[in-house]
Amino acid sequence: MNHDAQKTITTWYVDPDADDRMSDGHAPIWRHLIDLIVEHDLSEKNVLDFGCNQGGLLRHLYAIRPFRKALGIDIAAQSIAKAETFKGNIPVQHAVGGTLEGWVEEFDLAISHEVIYLLEDIDAHATDIFKALKPGGAYYAVTGCHTDNPLWPKWRELVAKRTNTVVQDRSISDYGRAFAKAGFEVSGRKLEYDGFIPFVEDGWTPDFADALNYYTETKIMFRLVKRPNGGSA
Repeated sequence: MNHDAQKTITTWYVDPDADDRMSDGHAPIWRHLIDLIVEHDLSEKNVLDFGCNQGGLLRHLYAIRPFRKALGIDIAAQSIAKAETFKGNIPVQHAVGGTLEGWVEEFDLAISHEVIYLLEDIDAHATDIFKALKPGGAYYAVTGCHTDNPLWPKWRELVAKRTNTVVQDRSISDYGRAFAKAGFEVSGRKLEYDGFIPFVEDGWTPDFADALNYYTETKIMFRLVKRPNGGSA
């Protein structure tokens, strides 16, 4: 992975309180995506959350489907510090960073939620995750931030303004090609969140209909499998 992809930041958002609000808002979405994960019994599994922020997704996962152990990694140092504070007694290790150097065939399951659209080098990330997964392992990558999103022109401006990251322009097919190139068996689905969606005027969705369409139609979930016989990246 290139050097720029490995640099760390203090917080994801320019507003230091935005990470806390984001965690609260994502909780119902996290529970829904956990329901969609094919692997139900994680009791003997090692799990990775790439771009874990404050560790909320792993805490939700452990409460619903307890795992053997997990790693949460993120480039935002302050977020990782909070994740460590919040984790309690669950078997999770947190680390600051943007690559998985040293983690080889370690994880049975990997997850990322709204992370891949910020990665400068998606090919390097795909290769990184592929190497870190055990043969037969699966990576679930969830994002609604892609050029097939009708709100993307507006959103890319907001991401640039409100976060400490560099936004990337990729289509759903661009992601699929990158993961296939790394050796994954690629499939995907719409997230199709089926819960009630709060009416919030925060600038991201100009109209409430946009919010409803985003969570049911636009947001997608990749299932990326490292075949048991390996293959090569």
